[in-house]
Amino acid sequence: MVVRRRPQRGHRYTESPLLQLALQGWRSRMVGLLLMAAFLVLLLRAFYLQVINNDFLQEKGDSRYLRDIEISASRGKVTDRHGDMLAVSTPMRSIWAIPADARTMSAEQKRQLAALVELKPRELNARLASEKTFVFLQRQVPPQVAEQVRALKLPGVHQEKEYRRYYPSGEMTAHLVGFTGVDDKGLEGVELAFQQSLRGHPGARTVIRDRRGNIIEDVGATRPPRDGNDIALAIDAKIQYLAYSHLKATVAEHEAKGGGIIVLDTRTGEVLALANWPTYNPNNRAKLSGEQLRNRAVTDTFEPGSTLKPFTVALGLEQGKYRYDSLIDCGPGRITVGRSVISDTHANGELTVAEVIQKSSNVGTTKIALSLPRESMWEMFDSLGLGRQPALGFPGEAAGRVRPWKNWRPIEQATMSYGHGISLSLIQLARAYSVFARDGDLVPVSLLRVDAPVVRGTPVFSAQTAREMRAMLELVVQPGGTAPKAAVPGYRVGGKTGTAHKLEGGAYANKYIASFVGIGPMSDPRLIVAVMIDEPGGKQYYGGQIGGPAFSQVMAGALRTLGVPPDAPLQVATTNDGKGRL
Repeated sequence: MVVRRRPQRGHRYTESPLLQLALQGWRSRMVGLLLMAAFLVLLLRAFYLQVINNDFLQEKGDSRYLRDIEISASRGKVTDRHGDMLAVSTPMRSIWAIPADARTMSAEQKRQLAALVELKPRELNARLASEKTFVFLQRQVPPQVAEQVRALKLPGVHQEKEYRRYYPSGEMTAHLVGFTGVDDKGLEGVELAFQQSLRGHPGARTVIRDRRGNIIEDVGATRPPRDGNDIALAIDAKIQYLAYSHLKATVAEHEAKGGGIIVLDTRTGEVLALANWPTYNPNNRAKLSGEQLRNRAVTDTFEPGSTLKPFTVALGLEQGKYRYDSLIDCGPGRITVGRSVISDTHANGELTVAEVIQKSSNVGTTKIALSLPRESMWEMFDSLGLGRQPALGFPGEAAGRVRPWKNWRPIEQATMSYGHGISLSLIQLARAYSVFARDGDLVPVSLLRVDAPVVRGTPVFSAQTAREMRAMLELVVQPGGTAPKAAVPGYRVGGKTGTAHKLEGGAYANKYIASFVGIGPMSDPRLIVAVMIDEPGGKQYYGGQIGGPAFSQVMAGALRTLGVPPDAPLQVATTNDGKGRL
């Protein structure tokens, strides 16, 4: 019987001739060893990465979900000497977005967001079209607006805390305090000068974020923030207001281009007030010009004119060549030096040294100057700090110009004696007058509050010379002097007028700088007030007519603010127009 096998479906792989070939023994062992070696390498690599050196994998893992977020620090406050606020940081929010996520917003959501962050829809879409992973939508947004944005729950839109600087005194202290930029860095004034002390040091905290940037867990602070240091300035807000308001009124009354005013404490060298006009509002700097930003009292130089005469006369007294009552023949009011003629406004004839100051005689001052060594005059100017920055630490402070004495010709020595051919800033001029108020010594000026009087400064003149000069300066504000309008009822004061042509293009123009610098009270000097008015309009341009009244008003108010007792009877002072005023 024949049995037929049913044919099998499919293919039997074991019957493949190739698989039925026997592998040689050494080859099989080599393959096995290679596989074992590969597994061993993988095992060692895994052990190395996960046990011995797992920092790499940990770092890569952390980079995908851990983030360090900056914690903003507040900038230090700026106050006046009594703690009144001049600059303070207020908390704000910044609105930012992850463009890739924010593009999923609906058209209505984008419209609402654009309105809140004050952007046109086209501008918002342009920012969200960026290929960056981070874009600011708006900086320094008020908290209430930030809450409205948060309430919309927009995808890819986030917020961070930051600060905005606010200046309560506005225009009044703008040039002194300055301002900061959007990044809270000082750009002008004290804000720039003391940036390192005022600026805060931000902290950081670690958070876990999902792929959309949302914080899902706060891991903890890694570095606490440190707020900036507070700064107390030397200025007195009440005296600053007096100085600012009277300067503004004087510039307006005389249709001047601008002006500056400074009030110094003679005991400490503190700047109790510093104001300029024109000025600006540091809280709203949308439209600013260089004219508004200039701190004229510190950064601008000018020829001081006759306000420099007292120093020439003081040098003559100091060297023993003249006395308070020495007579000087001023003749018909003219003197020829080389090929130039120096004139007085009046023919004064014979004048005492004191009357040379009282009448502001160019001829008398020239005769005194030409009898002195050139080198002595230069050394005096140098010891007063002229030609050198006053070291306030203020940005842009000017040094002025005093040429080397070896190059002086007689006419240059003569003109410098009454304030021409030499330049300085108003702060330098005010500081120089402290040698008369402090019995001959010069002290540094300070923008910061000084808690104790400066006992002794750098000697420039003897105490006797300083006292005699104070007596001469007092004559200037009395009848017969050049500035009776500078008198202060109830107080003995003194000072010196200055009227100088302006230099334009290397030549003197028919434009003037009117100035007045004075001391009060003379019985025990406490304050120096220096006023400078740039290009007064109209018929009046003399320092006594323009700077004198401003000095009187500011000095009177400042002395009363400080509680300085009167040292003279209250009486009617006679002005140039013949009218009396209390």
